[in-house]
Amino acid sequence: MQKKFKIEVDCANCAAKIEAAVKKIPGVNNASVSFMTQKMLLDADDARFDAIVKEAAKTAKKIEPDFEIEL
Repeated sequence: MQKKFKIEVDCANCAAKIEAAVKKIPGVNNASVSFMTQKMLLDADDARFDAIVKEAAKTAKKIEPDFEIEL
């Protein structure tokens, strides 16, 4: 399943770090985090998609505490 989310990320460097970390989550096929558009595109396993989204948000908050995602 592929889905786009509105996010809030403060800098391009943080967005790149978040993207790399989210791609390492088991079940994630691909991820793209854009500082310019404030969007995250997530492609992950259908069966665990909701759990993966929550894990991605948790991972992103470890990198940038101000990170927000609109579910």
